[in-house]
Amino acid sequence: MEDDTDSSAPPVVPATPIFTSQTLIVASLSLAIACLAILVFFTRRKSKSSGNLLLLVGPPDGGKTAILSTLVYDQTLPTHTSLQTNSSAVALPALKKTLTVVDIPGHPRIRNQVNEYIGDSKAIAFVVDASTVSRNGPAVAEHLHIILNALTSLPPSQVLPSLLILAHKSDLLKSGAAALATSEILAVNRVKTILERELEKRRVSQSGGVGVEGLGEEGERTEMGGLECSGEKGTFQFNGWEGGEVVFLGTSVKVGKAIEDDEKGADGLSALRHWMEDNV
Repeated sequence: MEDDTDSSAPPVVPATPIFTSQTLIVASLSLAIACLAILVFFTRRKSKSSGNLLLLVGPPDGGKTAILSTLVYDQTLPTHTSLQTNSSAVALPALKKTLTVVDIPGHPRIRNQVNEYIGDSKAIAFVVDASTVSRNGPAVAEHLHIILNALTSLPPSQVLPSLLILAHKSDLLKSGAAALATSEILAVNRVKTILERELEKRRVSQSGGVGVEGLGEEGERTEMGGLECSGEKGTFQFNGWEGGEVVFLGTSVKVGKAIEDDEKGADGLSALRHWMEDNV
């Protein structure tokens, strides 16, 4: 009897699986890279916070209370070192609304009160005395490190408040008849350079497994985060800070001098006022 099987038919080749182990590995790596990119994107959160507070923070005698009184009363009142939080509503005529400004004392034992307000803040203004930062750099950087750590420790679902660093008392850096704008730029450059240098010291100290004791005002060992930066070797620079954008402004006030309506656009806080109106 003849075999009915067609000997000329091609042999049956098993089908190749669509998902091989190699394909699955490549797909898994691609998914991991995509998730990492999304994570980095949301880590550098730059959207505006929905809060309605501007927090004035920073070391004692930096000029926080003087800034608050000038914004509220259009006059810089004599102040003294305070151990109590002050808050006032500041009018923003161009927007027909107000913004609550909270002055948080800079004393080392109570400066952590910032954590009570940070969740409801629109922005945090870290006030630095530009005329003394050269000799007080380590202590100022320690205080700022606390703020950076507090910001980056907020839940990922929460939009970060904007961070301003005010190079205050910029008028004290003027020489001769130099223009105000020149002194403001000088103040900003000085404050930024010194703080980046001191924060980098803290970052290197921590990354080497050594606490940053002795680098700050209290001389305490700490392993706080908040100094992570993108870029080569992670060197701390404000432009690469993974917490988001950092804005620098030069400011100054004149104690006892009332500000007339036609002077508000040209006084030592004009840059801060403009920022508030543009970002509230």
